Amino acid sequence: MILKPVRRRIVAERLEQEHLTTYQPLPSRFAEQLDPFLLLHHTGPEELEPHGRGLPFAPHPHRGFETVTFILAGDVRHHDSRGNTGVIGAGGVQWMTAGLGIVHSENISRELRATGGTIEYVQLWINLPARLKRTQPRYQGVSAAQIPVVALPNEHGTVRVVAGHWQG
Repeated sequence: MILKPVRRRIVAERLEQEHLTTYQPLPSRFAEQLDPFLLLHHTGPEELEPHGRGLPFAPHPHRGFETVTFILAGDVRHHDSRGNTGVIGAGGVQWMTAGLGIVHSENISRELRATGGTIEYVQLWINLPARLKRTQPRYQGVSAAQIPVVALPNEHGTVRVVAGHWQG
């Protein structure tokens, strides 16, 4: 394995989106876009009150890129102009290809809105190559139960790799 030194540390800028706190390391005044990565957000953890607000993302358009959302706590409900809908909970991933254009909204489930609880997720926007910019939009939600778990031995015992997260 070839190890490379860290060239610089990027400080995430803090954004307030209505009642949610989001940290954005890309793009920021500290780092421009790093092609193919357009944007990186970490929202939460935030405690939602029962019957309070959800996510502030009413229907809005996207085109020419993909969004990958890793749900760390709570859940995210997706709905789009192609009729795709889904709720993915903690440990799951939502992947949307905007391609030639899609309108979608993101919120929380009715259950999380009713009971309240923690919401936390990371979202990465990935630029599509020119040849795929006009591809048909699509959505896929993958629950935590659908993500393979691999156990790898180490000097301390067994370490589990779950969706790219190490658990000791």
